Amino acid sequence: MTLPVGAVEQVRERLARDPGDLTPHRVAEALRATGRPVGDATVLEVYESLRRDVVGAGPLEPLLRLPGVTDVLVNGPDQVFVDRGAGLERTDVRFPDDEAVRRLAQRLAGAGGRRLDDATPYVDLRLADGTRCHAVLAPVARPGTVISLRVPRGRVFTLEELVASRFLTEQSGRLVSSIIQARLAFLVSGGTGTGKTTLLAALLSRVPEHERLVLVEDSSELRPDHPHLVGLEARPVNVEGSGGIDLRTLVRQALRMRPDRLVVGEVRGGEVVDLLAAMNTGHEGGCGTLHANSALDVPSRVESLALAAGLGREAAHSQLASAVDVVLHLVRGRDGRRRLAQVAVPVRDRSGLVTMSTAVEIDADGSAAAGPAEGRLVDLLAARTS
Repeated sequence: MTLPVGAVEQVRERLARDPGDLTPHRVAEALRATGRPVGDATVLEVYESLRRDVVGAGPLEPLLRLPGVTDVLVNGPDQVFVDRGAGLERTDVRFPDDEAVRRLAQRLAGAGGRRLDDATPYVDLRLADGTRCHAVLAPVARPGTVISLRVPRGRVFTLEELVASRFLTEQSGRLVSSIIQARLAFLVSGGTGTGKTTLLAALLSRVPEHERLVLVEDSSELRPDHPHLVGLEARPVNVEGSGGIDLRTLVRQALRMRPDRLVVGEVRGGEVVDLLAAMNTGHEGGCGTLHANSALDVPSRVESLALAAGLGREAAHSQLASAVDVVLHLVRGRDGRRRLAQVAVPVRDRSGLVTMSTAVEIDADGSAAAGPAEGRLVDLLAARTS
């Protein structure tokens, strides 16, 4: 049925003036006080509408439970999208107005212990169920308050499942598995939403059970299926502006925890310096993810992050050349399908700077072409597995 215009808001205002638990009985009383009809169907619909507004993600809750959903995006009150692996789809979900979107964003922020108001109009946090939540209030955001929810996977994909979904080919599946077994240090690069965390979690699930994994993440998203796993999660400052713990601090702590493999979930700041240093001190098999447009752009991306952290250009390239063995680059096609597109290895030129040389290039149809560094990668794998 369709509720009378303004019924929910009038009931909300009356309940707010007389605080107490939200129950169908109180909703019925509030409806009577407004002169509305109080049939069972009306009471239950108003009750459910209000309950969704104060529990979980409100009207977004059904979208978060859709099979295969990875992202739920709200662009103001009239535009709500989901991504189920094939690109963005517009949904029929609507909010009454931007004030309703704002209330939801503030409630989600409050559930994560964060502040969201006109003084601090943006927030980035992880909810109790692992969902990553980012929100920006209007008028900073247009066309209204914006909410972005990244849904955690209920379970980790296996490499076999990634092959079946054409994320990997049979050949590239065997290659990435051999990289793990050879304990090569690697970075997974790609743009936003290309599946970097998905691939990394699947690869870490193939690490031998006797090895100790220590994961450092800005927001806990990796959930590899491994029996010996320790996770460290960064913490933002609280509303008083204190209590923050950054990734660089956690990387240093992780090095004291006897890791067999050190993993940085997403390298996007000064922690790149500590990760490269760790990989150069006998910690084989270290890995992480990195935003980059291609595998060939990884050295310049690492250089820029390292320079911002105070490490000079030559030192950054020297560290990168010694620390990273392989880069796995992911792309997402116009059809929404994510896949491994490049495998590259670092090469130092005469000036001492690092460039990436392609070992394997994989087309959208799954055909692979050997690159100039194929022999170098084969020799590296052979040397580590002999």
